[in-house]
Amino acid sequence: MSEQATAAEQDSGGTRSKTTGRKEESGGGETTTTVIIAFFANLAIAIGKTVVALMSGSASMLAEAAHSWADTGNQILLFIADKRSRRDPDPAHPLGYGREAYVWSLMAAFGLFTAGAVVSIWHGISTLGASSEEEASYTWAYVVLAIAFVFEGASFTQAYRQTRKEAKNLDRDVLDHALRTSDPTLRAVFAEDSAALVGLVIAGLGVFLHQLTGNAVYDAIGSILVGILLGVVAVVLINQNRRFITGQESDPELRRLTIARLKELPGVQRVAYLRMEFVGPRKTLLIASVDLDGEQLESQVAYRLRELEAELETESFVREAVLTLATPDEPGL
Repeated sequence: MSEQATAAEQDSGGTRSKTTGRKEESGGGETTTTVIIAFFANLAIAIGKTVVALMSGSASMLAEAAHSWADTGNQILLFIADKRSRRDPDPAHPLGYGREAYVWSLMAAFGLFTAGAVVSIWHGISTLGASSEEEASYTWAYVVLAIAFVFEGASFTQAYRQTRKEAKNLDRDVLDHALRTSDPTLRAVFAEDSAALVGLVIAGLGVFLHQLTGNAVYDAIGSILVGILLGVVAVVLINQNRRFITGQESDPELRRLTIARLKELPGVQRVAYLRMEFVGPRKTLLIASVDLDGEQLESQVAYRLRELEAELETESFVREAVLTLATPDEPGL
């Protein structure tokens, strides 16, 4: 079961088990790579969109520029979230700094909402009914949108590849895993890149209809639609981070595998209680009550429980394990 449970919340963030002192297998490096690729892609796209938006006066392009600048800033926050959450535990934070990932990711989601959604919707509404601009700039708008689609596609491919690999290990759909993963950084990049690709299509249609009809209303509507899209994505990300900050219980599959793992431990007859709470990306606090074989002295039981806790803490998804004795009348799980 150890290999299955490790896959169930893959990667340990490069932390050390406090009981074994061994370096756990790290998958956090792939998340860092995903964020770095997204940052440089969004930075290049944001600069290009801004230049063309100023040249063309397109509301959709300006909305997309705001979107890309918001995404670029978010990647910095997500990079900080990834790095700070993987710091080793210390006396002040015995469970580590994993929850910092959710705090910084929450800030990034608020940034996407304000700098992306609000600005795009406000600009779209303010430009409704505006007159058509020079058509010579449309060509550059299409060029930048096409280049942006390629860059965003490359960034999304990296995020999708990592998400798909983890989803396969958990027997989940890719989208389902993107929403449920305990790694807020991966979820944010996946969601933002998905929204960026859809937003580019919307912006392209807005620019095309503006050019075709000479009516700036279509361009303004494109800006509003991009803003609504970003708002929906931001709200979803804010809600997911809120859940993990306030003590998200582990998913049923990881819980099932952990119960099986507890029952495999030598001397454990049954498991009467289990609480697994995420304390960071792919890290849980495990609290359980178990029934042990035979009759043992109180001191022997205490030592035995500490040994079992140490064995559980060698699992990559367990930050800390706390075991107590179950009472005879408690039903087994």
